[in-house]
Amino acid sequence: MLTLYDYMDSGNGYKVRLVLAQLGLPYKLVLCDILKGETRTPEFLAKNPNGRIPTLQLEDGSHIFESGAIIWYLAEGTPLAPKDRKTRAETLQWMFFEQYSHEPFIAVARFWKHYLPKLTPLQEMDLPNRMKGGYAALDVMEKHLSKNNYFVGGSFGLADIALYAYTHVAHEGEFDLSKYPSINAWMARVASQPKHVTISHKN
Repeated sequence: MLTLYDYMDSGNGYKVRLVLAQLGLPYKLVLCDILKGETRTPEFLAKNPNGRIPTLQLEDGSHIFESGAIIWYLAEGTPLAPKDRKTRAETLQWMFFEQYSHEPFIAVARFWKHYLPKLTPLQEMDLPNRMKGGYAALDVMEKHLSKNNYFVGGSFGLADIALYAYTHVAHEGEFDLSKYPSINAWMARVASQPKHVTISHKN
């Protein structure tokens, strides 16, 4: 059986749990408290030298890390991962956008504001840039979704899962989503998918 090492509030881990749920794949969930350094132990670093969740242990005992790589591995050959060359590239395009233009701003602001008791002076100084970058990413998404129900190919897929994970909890970073009607409609479509699970869901 697959084993997922995860932290339930992580959007990156949530992407993997969403894919596992959509595909109906059984797995064992091992919770790791990243706030207590449980991914920095020698035992965990032997599984993932980068010391992060999510980390997926395959049936043969080997491990895959980085959320985008994990969800692509799981979805390969299923309707969630396009077979066509161009739609595959478009899916990867949005997944890279999420990791480089979305997650570093929205996820970081969420973590700082929702989980830390107090920001450091450097974080306080950097926060306006994080918020600016997050809104820039949301603007790009809103423009695309104003003309498309989903991110790629007109159907629900990996790009939607990758972007939904941190977007639907962006308000926890004090991002105002009320001015993004297309994003809100898209989030409702994602949440209405069969087999949908919430970010706090435990297998």
